[in-house]
Amino acid sequence: MNDFRPVDREPAPEWYGRLRVQAEDLSPAHWPGGHGPGQAAFGTVAAVAAPGFAAYARILHPAGLGDRPVRWSAVAAAHGTRVTPGSRWHEVIGMDRDYTNRSDLGLPGVWDEHPGEGPTPPDVARSLLPVLARHTGTAEQCWFGLWHGYGRWDWDRFPTFETPGRDEVLLAGRLADAVSPVTLDEFAELPDLWWPRDRAWCLGGDVDLVSTYVGGSPELIADLLAAADLEAHPVSPDDHVG
Repeated sequence: MNDFRPVDREPAPEWYGRLRVQAEDLSPAHWPGGHGPGQAAFGTVAAVAAPGFAAYARILHPAGLGDRPVRWSAVAAAHGTRVTPGSRWHEVIGMDRDYTNRSDLGLPGVWDEHPGEGPTPPDVARSLLPVLARHTGTAEQCWFGLWHGYGRWDWDRFPTFETPGRDEVLLAGRLADAVSPVTLDEFAELPDLWWPRDRAWCLGGDVDLVSTYVGGSPELIADLLAAADLEAHPVSPDDHVG
């Protein structure tokens, strides 16, 4: 017997911040939704950020200390561990894979909040925007995918497209508006998928991940790795995500 009461969710808006929900033509989603260049195994970088790109980067979601973001490298140094491109958070803090996400696992003066699971955190997204904009000719025309299971909104009235393991609602708007959903609710999730009309790159995340992945040109990935306000590592399309 199920003793849990159903969660009441509000009807989803037609505008998710300044991103318009697409209810008619979902053809732009055929590309990242599994019909792009090549196929990718579930749980790999290419499955999250679309296959076929020349290079990929993993952007780590920061831990926190109060209101301040904390890099994984700083946490690793304090714990006597190290961060590699494939590191998992539990490895960085010296826990086994089955650790519970408890609040008492912090290290005083170093970190007290785990990295945020889910799509790209807003502060990380704001740092990504200018870098991504430099590497597309269609920053004013972008597409976004939002997992329909996020948040307090009921998306059932809108059609969805499939990505590996998820059903996504298709949104359209400018790259600069990717963070605009937080105007609806400060805890509103950003889209999992971002890609410009010219398909110069694809950004991907997931509800279960503490990282964001980007596929694109070697020049874009080099810019991401060099960005001072991002903690990024080069990865391969077949690497497992985390």
